[in-house]
Amino acid sequence: MNSMISRFSHLGLPVFRIAVSLMMMSHGWAKLMKLTAGGEIKFYNFMGLGPEISLGLAVICELIAPLLILVGFKTRYAAFPAMFTMAIAAFVVHGGDPFEEKELAVFYFISFLMIFLTGPGAYSLDNKK
Repeated sequence: MNSMISRFSHLGLPVFRIAVSLMMMSHGWAKLMKLTAGGEIKFYNFMGLGPEISLGLAVICELIAPLLILVGFKTRYAAFPAMFTMAIAAFVVHGGDPFEEKELAVFYFISFLMIFLTGPGAYSLDNKK
């Protein structure tokens, strides 16, 4: 049994990386649709940049960066903006909210922190030989 488990242990990081990226990309896609729908944009005004630019940056961090993470290209570099965005969401935007309101953002923050610290795993464009 242990040999079978160790045979598949190299799949852990890629499976985690892909699953977290796909889940995050659904949030980024929804933000992209909001950004391109037209009309007034109501979104957190990050550092006074305005809601439109702030939403555009969130699209990059929640759709583009996870896409790079998904394929394992420049994984650690891409994990940082995704992690940063989730830190802002959890600890600034929802900072005063009960934990249940920021739990998902904290989960994503920890997930992207793990990817940043560990790298993409065996199956990625970063490790293509």
